[in-house]
Amino acid sequence: MKKCTYLLFPLLLIAFLSGCSDDDELTNVKLAEVTRSIFYAPQYVALELGYFEEEGLDVELQTIPGGDNVMISLLSGASDIGLVGSETSIYVAAQGADNPIINFAQLTQTDGTFLVSREPIEDFSFDDLIGSDFLGQRVGGMPQMVGEFVLKENGIDPQEDLHLIQNIDFANIASSFVSGTGDFVQLFEPIASQFVEDGVGHIVASFGEQSGNVPYTVYMASDSYLNENEETATKFTRAIYRAQQFIQTASPEEIADIVKPYFADSDISLLVSSIDRYQAQNSYAEDPLLEEDTWEQLKAIMDEAGELPADIPYESIVNTEIAETVINE
Repeated sequence: MKKCTYLLFPLLLIAFLSGCSDDDELTNVKLAEVTRSIFYAPQYVALELGYFEEEGLDVELQTIPGGDNVMISLLSGASDIGLVGSETSIYVAAQGADNPIINFAQLTQTDGTFLVSREPIEDFSFDDLIGSDFLGQRVGGMPQMVGEFVLKENGIDPQEDLHLIQNIDFANIASSFVSGTGDFVQLFEPIASQFVEDGVGHIVASFGEQSGNVPYTVYMASDSYLNENEETATKFTRAIYRAQQFIQTASPEEIADIVKPYFADSDISLLVSSIDRYQAQNSYAEDPLLEEDTWEQLKAIMDEAGELPADIPYESIVNTEIAETVINE
């Protein structure tokens, strides 16, 4: 009897440990970001500080340039969650998708681009743009739409008052400006600060400060994914919310040190100055809740740009329950 008992105990122990291992396995989440940007600093904080792992998630990050490509990845199931401009979900919904893309957690709440001039300008006025060569962003994307919205708000007709250049791919805009194209360019950080440091350009205005709050970049997933993986989406949002809270109180130097592995080619001082600019204009959302008034502002900007394909109701492609659950815990 004793011999049988001694043999049985190791088997029971192995079974117990195996059971624990299964319970402790991380849930894989394939995350597609539309670009690598210091504008998404809270996301990299959540990755580096282990917030996702603490929620039981193994987040697999990949960069997929182009909002349309992120949508294709989500709709095909190649990615689970996308970080991209919320306008893309409107484009998909307007096409009558059977499995619409749902916005469930906001990351940034202002435009992230800055107006950079080739020559220094004292006491800049938007009238200084009249007659200039303006190197803008891709037609139909948030940077372009917000940029044109701000110009119009300041009395500039982009089509009439400027020579508007929009035939250059997003990835090549900065290098085109360096090579001599354009008198002004619309750029994200840290490239804008890099241009200032290198003497290539001068930051004269912030489109984020000028345009007000909009759901600029948002985490989204297909309706079917959220229905089948609500707990995973909630855990994901909880990790992002922790990072958003961290960002609100941490210094630019502390944040830059944490996210530096994602920007190996950028000098740490540039990351610090970029984060400082975004913090100063409240670009990083304080929580993941996408509110209806900012959704209406987004549609107004799209409509002004002639890019709103349909008046998609807020409640049809925005899920607030996940964010509200996390915030109220």
